[in-house]
Parts: sequence; C-alpha cells; structure tokens
Amino acid sequence: MLYSSVAGLLGTAGQANYAAGNTFLDALAAHRRALGLPGTSLAWGLWAEASALSGHLSDADLRRLARSGLRPLSTDDAMELFDAAPGTGEALLAVTRLDSAALRASGEAPPALLRGLVRTAPKRAASLSAGAGSGPGLAERLAAARPADRDVMLTDLVRGRVAAVLGHPDPTEIAPGRALQELGFDSLTAVELRNQLAAETGLRLPTTIAFDQPTPGALATYLRERLAVDEMTADEPLLAELARLRPAVEAAAGDADAHARIVTRLRELLDAADAVGRPAPAEDDTTRDLDAATDEELFALLDERE
Repeated sequence: MLYSSVAGLLGTAGQANYAAGNTFLDALAAHRRALGLPGTSLAWGLWAEASALSGHLSDADLRRLARSGLRPLSTDDAMELFDAAPGTGEALLAVTRLDSAALRASGEAPPALLRGLVRTAPKRAASLSAGAGSGPGLAERLAAARPADRDVMLTDLVRGRVAAVLGHPDPTEIAPGRALQELGFDSLTAVELRNQLAAETGLRLPTTIAFDQPTPGALATYLRERLAVDEMTADEPLLAELARLRPAVEAAAGDADAHARIVTRLRELLDAADAVGRPAPAEDDTTRDLDAATDEELFALLDERE
C-alpha cells in the first residue's frame, strides 16, 4: 500500500516536484500490478488534521485550495476509505473530498481527471471591448466615464479582485495604498490575481504584476496606462443603449398589446428628443425693436394700434 497525493493527479500549483514524486508512486503500483504483484497507491487529498505536510499552510493557502474544489478530509472518513481501498481491486485511488460547486464557480477549466465529474460552461475569451453578460464592457464603461472617474473605477476593480483572491468579504476595506504583500499575497496568489485581472481587462499581464505594482492604487494606475480607451462622443452611450434595446423590441412583436405600448413609449421618446433638439425660433426685427424701445415709443405704438 503506497501513500501518494492528488498533487500528482490534479497538478496543484507550486508543487511540481512533489507531484512528480507522487506520480512515481502511482506508476510503481501500476507496474507491480502488471507483474502480478500486489500494489495500490492511495492519492490522498487534504486532511483536516494538521501534519508535517499541511501544518505550514496559511489561511490564504487553504482558501485557494477551497476555491479549487479541494475540501479537508476528516481522519475518521480517511481511515474508513483506507479500509475500503483493498476491496476495490484498483491500482490507484484518489482519496479526497471534492466541492463540485466551487469548481464550477471558479470559471476555470477543471483538471483533466475531473472533467467527467464537473461540467463547466465554455469560457469565452476575455475581450476589452466585450464585457461579460449583456451590459457594456470595461472599455465602454471607461470611455463613457469622466477621466477623473476612471481611476476610481479601476481601483474598485482591483480591490474587488484582491478581495476575491484573498477571501476578504468586503472589498472596500482594502486600502488602495496598502502593500499587496502586507495583505498576504505570495507568488501563487499573485498569479491568481494576474489571471483574474487579465480576464477582466483582456490585457496580457506579467505574472509578477503584484510585485511590480505593489499596491492596489499603483496596480489601477498601471492598468489605466495600459488600456487604450477611445473617447466616446456624447451620443455614443445612448446609441449603444438603443442598440441593446432593439432585440427586446423585436421579441415583443408577437404580442400585439405589448407592441402597441412599446411603440407609444418610443414615439414619446422621439417627440421628447425632437423637442430638446429643436432650435429656438429666431427673433424677428419687430421683437428686437420692441425690446429696445423706450416707454414713450411703446405708448406711441399703442396709440397707433387704437
């Protein structure tokens, strides 16, 4: 009976050499089976009981493992699975708790071994010009914002991603001037932050970005300088909203009552737009003469009308 680790099966970050050693144990069990000899390798996941291997894990490490779908295995459950392992007749068994909901929520493709267990929606390539969902993308939001507001928007974006990576419940508690390393970032969480910001912005970002730009504020400034934001004309945000409404208007065509109400509201909007855009009537000469006339001239004009 060999003790290996799921690191060799799932490829956990920062454990390449450890994964290779455990994969050798898995292969040894398979080799012995091929020779007709007994051999079973148990690839253990995370145990809830601290050990020499897991005692050094920080809270950030545990949160990262939880986001990857690995949950701690109690000692009682582990020993029960150990007792059941020989009866399976398998040369290799992964002994771990998995959180499929966390795997799906991560948005990342699951390890190859788990793809039959966890179905995730295909992840679309991030694009600066196309945001997630039906709302405007990051580029559109930045272009429509005042220059002074763009730094605030990007700082909020960075603080939100920092909070997500570190497991902080409230992004507003992340001070823009606080050093990322003081907040608990290490080489692994720095890469995770890079990946999330790259997905949000569509930029190719260096893996060392959390160390090159040491605070959330500095990181937001760096992103603003990297992002090519085209200034929008005054009408572009409204035109974009109208373009988004068109499919909904067309979808309502099958309902006569709804269609009539929509057409009425659209005509009201068009009338309002015409009224706002209509130039004020030019003053004629008579109006200008009356404005400039003295009291005596006005009384004389009234006498003539009588």
